[in-house]
Amino acid sequence: MLLSEFDYVLPEELIAQTPAEKRQNSRMMVLNRTNKLIEHKHFFNIVDYLNENHVLILNNTKVMPARLYGYKDTGAKIEVFLLKKFDDNNRWEVLIRPSKRVRVGTLIKISEELSAEVMMPLPDDGKWVVKMLYEGDLLKILHKVGNIPLPPYIERKMATEDLRKLDFERYQTVYAKNEGSVAAPTAGLHFTDEILNQLKNKGVEIGYVTLDVGIGTFRPVKCENILEHQMDTETFEISEQTANLINRAKNEGKKIVAVGTTTVRTLESAYKIYGEIKACKSASNLFIYPPYEFKVVDNLITNFHLPKSTLLMLVSALATKDFVFNAYEEAISEKYRFYSYGDCMFIN
Repeated sequence: MLLSEFDYVLPEELIAQTPAEKRQNSRMMVLNRTNKLIEHKHFFNIVDYLNENHVLILNNTKVMPARLYGYKDTGAKIEVFLLKKFDDNNRWEVLIRPSKRVRVGTLIKISEELSAEVMMPLPDDGKWVVKMLYEGDLLKILHKVGNIPLPPYIERKMATEDLRKLDFERYQTVYAKNEGSVAAPTAGLHFTDEILNQLKNKGVEIGYVTLDVGIGTFRPVKCENILEHQMDTETFEISEQTANLINRAKNEGKKIVAVGTTTVRTLESAYKIYGEIKACKSASNLFIYPPYEFKVVDNLITNFHLPKSTLLMLVSALATKDFVFNAYEEAISEKYRFYSYGDCMFIN
C-alpha cells in the first residue's frame, strides 16, 4: 500500500487554530459502517448513540508543558522540547532548535530555577540528551516556565497571555490525570464532565488507559511504501480495573468504544503482546493500516487527521479507506474544522 493513497488536499482555512467556544459544541460526523450513511451532528449528540451496550475507554494521559525557551551564555535563544525521561538521573531525551548552536557541554539557561546541560547527541532524528538542573519539583517548575507543545500547524508566533491560558486549559482533556505526554489525545478534548455523567446515567460504563503520546504523533510518514515505516515507541498502562471491565464487556457482547487513536493502539497492542487484555505496563510501536483485524475495539471517536498520517491509516483500517475518504471529502465540503482543535467523527 502506497503513501500517496492516503493523501488529500485541505484548504488551509479549515485547520482549527483555536478550540470551539464550548467543548461539547464541536461538530461530529457520524459514519455508519453498515449502510455507509453519513450524519452531521454535534458532539453533545454522542449521548444519543451510546447506551448500556457500550463501554467507553479513554486515554487519561496529561500533556506536560514540554516546550521550553532558554539562552546560551552568548545570548542565543534556544528551544528545548522535552520528549521523555532518558534515565532516573534527571536526564531527558529532547529536541533542540537550532541544534547547530549547541554541542556537548552547552548550558542553556531557561529560568532562574531551571537550566539544561547538553550531554550527548542521539542517532535518532536529531534528538539529544540533556541533564535538567534544578532544585525542587521539576513538574511544578515546568508549569511556571514551560509552554504547552502545540502541533506545528497551530500558529502561536505572537501568542498573547490569554491564548497561552486558553491552550493550558483546552489542550487537555477534563479527565487528564497522568502527566507524561507531549501531545493531547485530541478526540477526548470534546468531552465535558456533564457529558460523561449523562453517559453513565444511560448505563455506559467508562474505563481509562494511559498512553503517553510522543513526538511521533507529529512526524510524517516519509517512505512511499508504508510497510517500510517504523512507528515511534510509546509507553502505555492498563489497570486491573479497566482490564476486567473490557474482558467482562467482551464476554457479554458489549461494544468497546475507543476515544482516540491512542486508545486504539493501547488496546490492540496489549492484545497483540499478551493475547488478551490484562493489567500491564508496556510499550507500543504497533502500526495499524488497512487491512487490519481489530481484536478489541468496535467503535471509535476520533478527530480529522493529517494527510498521509499513520492516524488516517488507522481510521481507514477501521472504517475502510474508501468510506473514510468519502467522509473527508464531505467534511471539507461542509467546512468542518480539522486537526487537534477541530471537529470529530464517530465511527459507528
